[in-house]
Amino acid sequence: MMEKKIRLKTVNPQITCSLCRGYLIDATTITECLHTFCKTCIVRFLEEHNTCPKCNIVIHQSYPMNYISFDRTMQDIVYKLVPNLQDREIKRQLDFYKKRGLTPPNQTGSDENSNERSKTPVLANGDQDQDHHRSDEQVNVCLECNADNMRNLKRRFLRLSSQATIMHLKKFIALKIYNNLGRFRDVDILCNEEILGKDHTLKFVSVTRWRAKDTPLLLHYRQRVAEL
Repeated sequence: MMEKKIRLKTVNPQITCSLCRGYLIDATTITECLHTFCKTCIVRFLEEHNTCPKCNIVIHQSYPMNYISFDRTMQDIVYKLVPNLQDREIKRQLDFYKKRGLTPPNQTGSDENSNERSKTPVLANGDQDQDHHRSDEQVNVCLECNADNMRNLKRRFLRLSSQATIMHLKKFIALKIYNNLGRFRDVDILCNEEILGKDHTLKFVSVTRWRAKDTPLLLHYRQRVAEL
């Protein structure tokens, strides 16, 4: 029995951003209503609004950006369905850095080599190289304690994958401070005195919260304040 082919235009409404009308790039989903947009589009929108641009549901009165998260599954689907979209996006990013005389993150050679390094390495047997995200774009982070009831880490400066999340940092701090991974729920992490959502990636935080791009991303941690 022959498989029925589905035209791309029939699924376009599910894989395009309603704000820019283009295919989803860095697909980001609102956790309250599960509507998905390009990251740059929704971040720009939420700087002025606290509602979903599609259904108008109130995301959060004060911190709507804490309730959006990167949707890796959706982005993988978009890249698989749309021919050459990922390659075009990589080239667009490289052109952006080149026009401004900047060195692309994790890129030190030619554009062709840069494209190859930006993809996950594959071994001869077809398995992906388990490099623990060392080939990802990296972010320099400084973790400082701003509470009297917690101690400072011995090593405050970390270099991490830009895809690491605030949840990863919470678990890291719980392990180092309490020697108990399960106590990550007792930790809040803040940037510019704003509590960060557990699903935020470090790249998202550095782009939306941190303005001093030439210095490490400064994050503070404290023991979670009990909610009344």
